[in-house]
Amino acid sequence: MNNNSYVFLDAGEVGIIDFDQVLEDSLDTLRYSLDGTKTFVNYEGPQPFFLLGKTEHTHAEALEITRGPEWTDPDAELI
Repeated sequence: MNNNSYVFLDAGEVGIIDFDQVLEDSLDTLRYSLDGTKTFVNYEGPQPFFLLGKTEHTHAEALEITRGPEWTDPDAELI
């Protein structure tokens, strides 16, 4: 079971990310929405200081969001 927490950010906020406190390695490992305006980070344990006040999502919630049309092209073929 994945107990990580996820926080979605506007793409313009990527400069606040402290990659020592999240599971992504760098700007290059972030996933963006199809229009490039949103991204997210995930982490274990307490919410990192730089994310305080932002809405946390569970793994299941993050999956539901990223499976939506804003994040996944409905016309793409699934392999």
